[in-house]
Amino acid sequence: MRFKSIAYFFLIILSGEIILSCSNRPKEVLNRKKMEQLMYDIYVAESMIENDYASFDSPEKKEALINEVFRKHGITPSQWDTSLSWYSDHVDIYLKMNDSVKSRLKREQLRIERMISQEYSREQELNRRNRSRSYIPSSYIFGLTEDGSGFSFQLSKPEIDQYASANLDFHFDAIGIPVRASYDIQSMLILEYKDTTVYRSVSVSSNTHYSLPISKYITNDTLQSASGFVKMRKNQFVPSFIQLYNISLAESSQEKQRSRSSEISGEKIIDHTILTDSIQ
Repeated sequence: MRFKSIAYFFLIILSGEIILSCSNRPKEVLNRKKMEQLMYDIYVAESMIENDYASFDSPEKKEALINEVFRKHGITPSQWDTSLSWYSDHVDIYLKMNDSVKSRLKREQLRIERMISQEYSREQELNRRNRSRSYIPSSYIFGLTEDGSGFSFQLSKPEIDQYASANLDFHFDAIGIPVRASYDIQSMLILEYKDTTVYRSVSVSSNTHYSLPISKYITNDTLQSASGFVKMRKNQFVPSFIQLYNISLAESSQEKQRSRSSEISGEKIIDHTILTDSIQ
């Protein structure tokens, strides 16, 4: 009990020192509440500058954004410098303020992430209900929908015939795959000809561009349907930071098709061909 009383005594002394420090704050120094609000907006502005380099590619643009924050709070850069210097000299107060601001930033980040996730899920669900089986999304984020393990599509012959070129590409870019993490993500095309089925697959294991070729015609045969998917193994943890973008099925020139290597962006495309007539 004696040790608890001593600890309590020192706690009262420490609290008194903090209160005394605040009461001795010069008039030109912003009060704690005002300073925390300003610090929060400065952190947000600096994050915008760091993550949107195209919009803030010069010192003048960066300074203009910070000055806009000062204008919003009705203070001058000189007041900010003076206040920051004073609070930095009172480390105990500054650290408490900094922790409070960071906690607020974290709460806001989580709120925005939840809002984006909910909106994305609603959009994907609406697309799922209204889209045809041939629908290919322009982007996809793993883990943000009820079945966030990937997507699939299927094109009939009339839909394939809408493309004028004899050679097509199913392609996409991947981002957010950690260097040392192991995720089993596979992309595959199933090309159904009259007498032949071609299975074309590639492992999605790095942040790069992927492209799978489609030929509408092969020797003595014509493409009847084409289906495909990009899927992550079901029993794996599905991270929401892995994204696919620039997803498209588009026409490619015959010259490009002929010069295509079996190695695309360092990932080997695996082909399996089955003759339908050989299956009894």
